[in-house]
Amino acid sequence: MKNLFLIISLFSLGILTAQNPVEKFPYFEECKDLPVNELEDCFYKNLYSSLYENYKHPQQLPLNAGEKVTLRFEVNREGRFIPIRFDAVYAELTTAVKNSFEKLPVIAAPTYNGNPTYMQFVLRVPVPMTPDGSFQVFNGKEQENSVVKKSSNALDSIAFAKANEEYPQIISNQYNGQQLKSNGLIALSNQRYHRYEAAMNRIGNNAHTAVKPYTFSYVDQYFDLEAERSSLMKDESTWLGKKWWNEHFFELAGDDYWFVIDPGVDLQIGKDSGDDINTFNNTRLVNVSGGIGKQITFGASIQESQGRFAGYFNREIESRAPDGGNPGIVPGRGIAEDGGDTIYDYPVATGYINYKPSKYFDLQLGHGQHFIGDGYRSLVLSDNSQPFPYAKVNAKFWKLDYTVLYTSLRDVRSEVTADDSFRTKFMVHHYLSWNATEKLNIGLFESVLWQDDNQRGFDFNYLNPIIFYQAIELQTGSRGGNALIGATAKYKFTDRITGYAQLVLDEFSGASVVNGDGSYQNKSAYQLGLKWQNAFKVKDLMLQAEYNRVRPYTYSHNTVVLNYANSNQALAHPWGANFYETTFIGRYTKDRWYGNAQFTLGERGLDINDGIDNAFYGGDIYRSEDDRIADNGNELGQGNRVTFMYAQLEAGYLINPASQLRIYGQIIYRDFDPHFEIGNVQEQNTTWLNIGLRTDIMNWSFDR
Repeated sequence: MKNLFLIISLFSLGILTAQNPVEKFPYFEECKDLPVNELEDCFYKNLYSSLYENYKHPQQLPLNAGEKVTLRFEVNREGRFIPIRFDAVYAELTTAVKNSFEKLPVIAAPTYNGNPTYMQFVLRVPVPMTPDGSFQVFNGKEQENSVVKKSSNALDSIAFAKANEEYPQIISNQYNGQQLKSNGLIALSNQRYHRYEAAMNRIGNNAHTAVKPYTFSYVDQYFDLEAERSSLMKDESTWLGKKWWNEHFFELAGDDYWFVIDPGVDLQIGKDSGDDINTFNNTRLVNVSGGIGKQITFGASIQESQGRFAGYFNREIESRAPDGGNPGIVPGRGIAEDGGDTIYDYPVATGYINYKPSKYFDLQLGHGQHFIGDGYRSLVLSDNSQPFPYAKVNAKFWKLDYTVLYTSLRDVRSEVTADDSFRTKFMVHHYLSWNATEKLNIGLFESVLWQDDNQRGFDFNYLNPIIFYQAIELQTGSRGGNALIGATAKYKFTDRITGYAQLVLDEFSGASVVNGDGSYQNKSAYQLGLKWQNAFKVKDLMLQAEYNRVRPYTYSHNTVVLNYANSNQALAHPWGANFYETTFIGRYTKDRWYGNAQFTLGERGLDINDGIDNAFYGGDIYRSEDDRIADNGNELGQGNRVTFMYAQLEAGYLINPASQLRIYGQIIYRDFDPHFEIGNVQEQNTTWLNIGLRTDIMNWSFDR
């Protein structure tokens, strides 16, 4: 038997191939004095010997079983052996080889240009192992070694000589977690992102954490996604077991492409005891991701849903009803059709294509959601609104991260709809993040909205990615645009404790902000927050406290189309304006188990609208500030003051880390206590119990 045949060639974003002269194989201590070109043979020889030394053949299987175990693993930048997946006909064989694998020593890491990197392997070991045995090593090119028979038909012309050589050489069975090293987007999920930020916020890291969603490759610089996946793998040998517990439903990959598909669900059943409503949600979805070469990645999700929710959430849906007769808009999802019996039928579609021309730039076109900030809420831009079309440019270099977002938004209210067509408006957003020190991050942002009036369309004055929009807005007409500016900050007190803040100034008027006379032009908001990772030295326990305060009339405009909203949903905080809010959050993860707790307390100022007092008190951002209650003397919570309390507990189990399918139970308590009970603004006390099975690719925001 040959000692070794065929050489590994799983190459993606730093994964090595032995043929490249600038790359060096990992090596055991016994191989350190050998020439570079001999390290590969020595590596396999010592690896086999080390595995054999600790291998114990299962007693229930005969010694002449003649079976083989396929190993997928990685040697990382620290020289550690990281298991990815082991496969065999018998689970006992997989376990035996895995037990031996876990005892492998730390060795010298592979290098590229002299710098430590990682290398992935796919090999097959015959069992039972023997002292003189060896591996079969795969590089996915075995078919190239087979003889491709050419046509022997004498009538074929010389032009057909290569006609039958292409198809047999197409490789499609090399998927090995390429998504985790790609520039694909990680779906916005609070449960997922808090774990990444614990690593990204370590002192000395040059990570920028405000602009979301992240890409896999960016997170992988600070958080080992492959190691996490490996640690969560279950020992499954059947196709159904692997697909249910470990893998994407469909996986396809070759030398320069990969492609995965996952069907998914968001199934919920529950009970709102306050309004005596049986609640449910029934979402069926398909999630697709892929990559072509190293520069192009793409993804899409299609969802079809029907749902009936707790009474307060149903009223929230219907309060945002669009023109055209549909009953409402599901926050964060979109326009809902009438499914009868207080059932809302709402589809959602998202997608993107990302092009990375160099290590510094990402260019992206898509239809999706965005979030800017380090907190639970964002006063700059959040995922509270339904997905919208966008073009995004991102540049990361030195200590800077610069993002430009071009978007198309809609105003769907009856009073602004013309010729049965929703009103179009556009927004451009700049965000510059600077790691001023290894502990301090400072961010500056500006955004401007304008409506599609006078056949203006997309105003190319705003196309320049580096410009001060306030000046452009003045040149194009101040009533034709709505500009916001502001700043963010983050400070790492320790590796585990991080403070963060946001400041937003809407239609900036310096004198109104500082003179303290309660001017309606003091349209400002701020956020203060603190995160404690691995709190009380408990691994993967995160505690968070956050305070948000938004003055009356912030995010609104005298031209009502230009409010800071999309499809009757706020682009920032779901409460709009004229409120303060304090939130405490705890998140804990243990293997595949997780638990979340949230408590929110706040006050909101709503309009009275009793037929006598119809003034605008500054909370409803969809009204015109021309209807304001007063020029001066405006204070937070003015109008119909509401005391709000919200508590939520959730516990669940991650069924499949690849598709993010999880099962969970949830209980929500909400108390809504207005000073005046008028119309739909009534005192409400809700206890809502939910259990469900969910593919976690979008956040639900029930705390409204």
